[in-house]
Amino acid sequence: MTDIRLPAGVRDFLPRAAARRRGLAERVLGLFEAWGYQRIITPVYECADVLERGLGDAGRAAAIRFVEPGSGEVVALRPDFTPQVARIAATRLGDVDGALRLCYEGAVHRLAGGVGQREVLQAGVELIGAGAPDGDVEMLAVAAAVLGAIGVDVVETRLDIGHGALARAVLGQVEGDAHDQLHGALARKDRAGVARAAAVLPAAWRPLAEALPRLWGSPADVLAAARALAWPAEVTAALDELTAALAASRDVIDPALHARITVDLGEVRGFDYYTGLRIAGYARGAGDAVLRGGRYDALVARYGRDAPAIGLAVDIEAIAAAQRAAEIAPPTAPAVLVIGERGEAMRAAAMLRAQGVRAAVDLGGAGDRAAYARALGFTSVVEAREVLAGTTRST
Repeated sequence: MTDIRLPAGVRDFLPRAAARRRGLAERVLGLFEAWGYQRIITPVYECADVLERGLGDAGRAAAIRFVEPGSGEVVALRPDFTPQVARIAATRLGDVDGALRLCYEGAVHRLAGGVGQREVLQAGVELIGAGAPDGDVEMLAVAAAVLGAIGVDVVETRLDIGHGALARAVLGQVEGDAHDQLHGALARKDRAGVARAAAVLPAAWRPLAEALPRLWGSPADVLAAARALAWPAEVTAALDELTAALAASRDVIDPALHARITVDLGEVRGFDYYTGLRIAGYARGAGDAVLRGGRYDALVARYGRDAPAIGLAVDIEAIAAAQRAAEIAPPTAPAVLVIGERGEAMRAAAMLRAQGVRAAVDLGGAGDRAAYARALGFTSVVEAREVLAGTTRST
């Protein structure tokens, strides 16, 4: 028999796993809609040169490209939804005067090192046309609402925020291999490595670089420590921006979660992409952030509309992992397997569907009907005659 396999980095989701992820996506999208965000659907692939206008260095490196047979164009599977939303906002919705609130869900596809592509299920929002601090505060509130909606106890979740200005200022002082070494050490929060890599910086910048790995923790402590350093004016302005967003967010974030906010000013992920506030949300049991996002004010202009923007993407698989760790069962809805004479069974199943119950007719062939029903997710097995007579007893 021919070897039956999947490409590296992708997987099937059987009914229970699919139900969890589908339920999570719909819950998150419902939350986004409650905040006024409207759903859009974007293509799974686009012309590579158009898509890549809106990607940072990491996104371009992760894009999976191929030649579209019909046109001969080089196209790319989307590694991120944000450039697609930015394109739509600048073109199809470019005549809208005011803020745009758009949301989406689906899969993104990325190269994952040397093992091939990785498929990630996401739901996300983009707020285009709203600057800081108002847009920042709304996105912080939406991120907090997502963490509050996934079913994990608030003490097992955390919202982490930062600003790209600090890492961008430090890394802007060095180029080439020295830049890469400093970036790598900062990404690992390797204090000794940062000190070694920072030796090539101008003298005034060395203590700033060496401070970055330590600028993580409670907002008051971290912001005070950062302000004690001799940063240039643009970084001081960024710290003011972050402080203002934190203060205003107290009015829109649950106090228990707000008390768990941490600030990380040494994060270098996306420093070349995010222009302002950076957001990450964590939940116990997930190996990485369950949501990430931030401000990207320079991106929409690449598609022809100069507009501030901020957004976030929710990793559905990461939330599923957090739910499993918290022993939260997948969602279940009544699903009935109707047994009996074919005509009666079909009429009984139709009656149940009219009442809003999922119902299927048993087609026979299962040796152990109860085991079959459990395996396929039916919550009960009923006799057609009992349904029609109104005396249903489930098994």
